[in-house]
Amino acid sequence: MTERQARIVSLADAAPNRRRGGDVRALLTPTTVGSTSGFMGVALVQPGERIAEHYHPYSEEFVYVTHGTFEVDLDGEPHPLRIGQGLLIPPYLRHRFRNVGTDEARLVFHLGPLAPRPDLGHVDTEGTAEGSVEAAETV
Repeated sequence: MTERQARIVSLADAAPNRRRGGDVRALLTPTTVGSTSGFMGVALVQPGERIAEHYHPYSEEFVYVTHGTFEVDLDGEPHPLRIGQGLLIPPYLRHRFRNVGTDEARLVFHLGPLAPRPDLGHVDTEGTAEGSVEAAETV
């Protein structure tokens, strides 16, 4: 039997991922803390920035806004998302986050259950500022 331990991970310890836009940091993951049911992180999005549209074929995504003003597109339909609001995104629902405010916006996210492999967890449906990202096929 493997011994499980509580682990604390600081935002500063998580590597920034800018592939989909914004600054997405996965804090509590199978790699960082040995989680087995999902993973959690924080997205830091500057004014005018966005996290490109994508979906998760295996996971629900839970989102909670801690700072700033977002607009989230759910299957192409825009919705305001403000401080203190949470959002459940079911599997296969396309979504994109945009900071529509004048200050940095932050949201905490959790996805679960885990995909069978990390590369199957996200399907990109649009490009980012760094270039075009082709949509992946789901298995």
